[in-house]
This record gives sequence, structure tokens and C-alpha cells, in this order.
Amino acid sequence: MAVKMDNEITVRVICSDEDLLKQLREKGFKEGRKFTLDDYYFVPKNIDISKLSVREVLSKAIIIRYIVDSGKVFQTISFKFKDINEAGEIVNQKAINCNIYSIEEAKKLFEAIGYYEIMNIKESDIIYYQNDFELAIKFIKNSNTLIEIETDSKYDTIDKLINKVKEIKLPIEENNYFVKKAEEELIKILKVN
Repeated sequence: MAVKMDNEITVRVICSDEDLLKQLREKGFKEGRKFTLDDYYFVPKNIDISKLSVREVLSKAIIIRYIVDSGKVFQTISFKFKDINEAGEIVNQKAINCNIYSIEEAKKLFEAIGYYEIMNIKESDIIYYQNDFELAIKFIKNSNTLIEIETDSKYDTIDKLINKVKEIKLPIEENNYFVKKAEEELIKILKVN
């Protein structure tokens, strides 16, 4: 079992995918590894998601994740904790991840103990890097393109990450550095139902 405690910013891209990749190359970024994520969100059957906020629903969610990275398949169960301030900024977060052998068996187990699937988010990611700065372009299926950047030893605070993003002038929405992909996707699903 692994515990991840890095913080991150996630921003929405405001240009075409092709234009974004062209701008990154022009700014000296190089393409790194590519991977895909297929995330299944499960919540307890005994909660009434129509009476809870989207954030409250997701705070109870278990994510069963199927990852293909450099031709290798990884399957995990994740539970995330996020401290979000009144402005919607993620001040602190932690994820607990456990490797599993079968997505389908994990789904059956969670259904057997009283969980059900509320959504599935699929994405393709490409890591771009420039010297010691790395970012992940997240192409969300049937949705937005996002850029996610995690803290590291040099950029160890959210403010340092935001300043770096401003410095390289990426084509992003500059009023929200904490786009919450799962919240946005769940809002769409709840509006449909």
C-alpha cells in the first residue's frame, strides 16, 4: 500500500489540443511518457447522493483505477483525502493506494460490501518536461483538457507552482488553479439524472 502526499494544481486549457501541444514545443518542452487512466468511482449505497453536495459525495468515494503506462498495466484502489479551503483551493491532500489484481473482481467486492458505481472517467495523459519542471496534459474523454502539476523538491508550494505557470504563459483559465475533474464530471452526471 502506498500513501501519496504531494499537492498539485490543475488548470483548464482554453485552446485546442493541437495549439496547446504546439505552444509547449515552442516554449522548449519535450514530450515524455504517455499513459491512460480508467477510473471507476464507487460510493456506499446507504448515502443519498441527491441530498449531499458533490464534494461530500466524492469524500466517500473509492476509486478503482486501471492504468496503462508505457505498455504496463497497473490496477489500484484509491481513497483520497482533500482539505479544501473556503475559496475552493486544495490546501492539502493525501491518497492511499492499494495494488489489486483485477478491476472486475474489485468491483464485485465493493458491490458485495454495499457500494455502487456512480461514474467512470477515462483520460489519456502526456507528460511534458522542461529541465526540472514537469506537467501532465490530461485529455479527459468527452470533456476538457486539463494540465496538472504536482509539487516537488524545487516547486514545493502551490504558490511556486502558480508563479511558474504564470511565468511560462500557458493558454489556461487563470482564475482557477484548482479544477476538480471528478467534481465537474459528477455534476454533469447528476444534472442528467
